Amino acid sequence: MKKVMIYTDGACSGNPGPGGWGAVLLYGENRKEITGGEPYTTNQRMELAAALYALSALKEPCVVDLYSDSAYLINAWKQGWLINWQRNSWKNAKKQPVENQDLWQALLKQSQIHQINWHKVAGHADNQENNRCDELARAAAMQQK
Repeated sequence: MKKVMIYTDGACSGNPGPGGWGAVLLYGENRKEITGGEPYTTNQRMELAAALYALSALKEPCVVDLYSDSAYLINAWKQGWLINWQRNSWKNAKKQPVENQDLWQALLKQSQIHQINWHKVAGHADNQENNRCDELARAAAMQQK
């Protein structure tokens, strides 16, 4: 299987408000940037959307290293939140419905196609690709206004 690196980020002007997401996909010497947005959304939805659209852009099953500055996204995978939510009929620890279930379920489907390694990176730091995703996401959010 091909090995791909993906960097993602989401942004929102107001929360909720106009939002955008950006992703950079890297395979060998190939680079692809994708972006999108919604007129009224939340930052968390945009973080999830960035990962979902990036994974959906892959044309075949891949081994993916996915990098995000979103603790919400990364911890759901690395700390077993998704397993618990599914076991508890999509209720969180407070017995409330899990927010963004539609995106989480779509990400779960992508995780059955690809072998994904989830990595947390520091936001607004010295990671060039994460910073580029932030630029793409903020620009997409501004286009939604």
